[in-house]
Amino acid sequence: MSTPPKTPARPAKEHACSIHRSLDILGEKWSLLIIRNAFRGQTKFSEFRDALGVPSDILTARLATLVEAGVLERRAYREPGARERSSYHLTERGRALKTVLVALQEWGDSYTPWPGGRVSLVQRAGTSDHVELAFVDDTGAAVSPDEVALVPGPSAGLTW
Repeated sequence: MSTPPKTPARPAKEHACSIHRSLDILGEKWSLLIIRNAFRGQTKFSEFRDALGVPSDILTARLATLVEAGVLERRAYREPGARERSSYHLTERGRALKTVLVALQEWGDSYTPWPGGRVSLVQRAGTSDHVELAFVDDTGAAVSPDEVALVPGPSAGLTW
């Protein structure tokens, strides 16, 4: 009689709250700025370092965390006459963070505006049509943020 395969234990640092788990991966400012710049087309270590001004040791650690979490994937490349290096590309999981970045941008534009105006605009690709994030119900109708509640889910240990 064979024994069923063991289910891997959940990491001790993992939390039931999805916001907490997300911040374990994305909670450092450099992580979100790396992802932002990846959306802008940067893929190379030197591009991230030079554009962000992030110290190399911190950049190395943040890239490793993002790769381990499946947000970025590492790909080998070699420029003529140089040694092989890695480039970093958004995965599906990484591309799904676009809504997070746009939400932060919209909040920042509203509550901490830059005196010179917006640095980035959110538009439908290939057009100049403005788009924004919204809560949408099951019928597709927009719902005001004031009408949206965060409520305990099935795994909540507490009610609030």
